[in-house]
Amino acid sequence: SPVVNKQFAEILDIRTFCEEYAPCRTFGFFSEVEELLDQGLIKGGNLDNAIVIADKKLSDEDIKRFSKKLNIDKIDVEEEGILSTIPLKYPNEPARHKLLDFMGDIALMGMPIKGRIIAKRPGHYANLEFAKFLKQKAVKQKKLKGLPKYDPTKEALFDIYDILDHLPHRYPFLMVDKIIEMGEDYIVGIKNLTFNEQLFQGHFPGNPIFPGVLQMEALAQTGGILALKLQNDPKGWDTYFLKMNNVKFKNKAVPGDTLIMKMKLIEPIRRGIVHMQGTIYVGDKIISEGDLMAQIVKNK
Repeated sequence: SPVVNKQFAEILDIRTFCEEYAPCRTFGFFSEVEELLDQGLIKGGNLDNAIVIADKKLSDEDIKRFSKKLNIDKIDVEEEGILSTIPLKYPNEPARHKLLDFMGDIALMGMPIKGRIIAKRPGHYANLEFAKFLKQKAVKQKKLKGLPKYDPTKEALFDIYDILDHLPHRYPFLMVDKIIEMGEDYIVGIKNLTFNEQLFQGHFPGNPIFPGVLQMEALAQTGGILALKLQNDPKGWDTYFLKMNNVKFKNKAVPGDTLIMKMKLIEPIRRGIVHMQGTIYVGDKIISEGDLMAQIVKNK
C-alpha cells in the first residue's frame, strides 16, 4: 500500500512516548485481516484498536461483508484507503506503531542501548534477530572488558621458580609458566603452548588441540596460587578440586598459542572452600570458561 510504504516515524525524546507513540494502533491489510477473521482468529480485534488498510479496490459488497464479520453497522473508507470507525490518531500512525513494535522487540535484550538506530521496513522477525545479534555482541564485549593486558617484555610477578615454590605440581603436569598480575580477589597466569608437549602426539595426530580438561586444570593451578598466597603458610596447604560448573569451550587452543588465564574469586574463601570464575583468552578471543570449586587442606 502506498500509505504504508511512504510513512516514516522517529522518536527523539522518550518523554513523548506515552502520549505520542504508545496509543498508536496495530495495522493490517484488508485481505489478511479478512482471512484471519474467517479462521476464527483476532476475535478481540476491531477498528477501534486496529487499522485496516485496503490493499485492493473495495466494492460496496466487500465493505458490507467485512462490516458483518466485525459486527459493525457502518465502516468508512477514507481517501487513503483506510477502513475506520474513528479517525487516525496521527497521519503516520501505522509507522508510529512499527516504531512501537521495534522498541518492544529491542527491549527484550534486557539492557539499555546508547545510540541511534535506523530501521527500514522493520518486522518482528527482523527486529528479534537484530536484538539477538546486539545482545551477543554486548555479552562478548562485557566479557572482554575483563581481558587482561599481556606484555611479554614486562617482568613477571611470579616466574617459573616462584611457581614451583608455591605449587606441588611438576613435569609433565605443571600448567602455569608465569603469573603476570594478582590482586586480593583475582590472578592472571600465562601458559605457552608448544608442539614439543607430548600430549599433542595423541591429541590429535595431525590436528593438535590442547585438551579442555587440561585447560580447566591450568585454570585451577592458577587459582591455586592465589588461594595459597592468601594463607599465612602457603607451603603448608594442598589444593583439591571439588567440582566444575558452567564450563564452556568456545575456541580451540593449539600449539603456538599463549593462554592468558584469569581466575577471580566469586566469594571470599571460607572454611577452606575456594570458589572462582575462570576464563582463558588467546588474544581477544575467549577459549574456555567455567566456575571452579576447590578445597585447600593442611598438609602438615
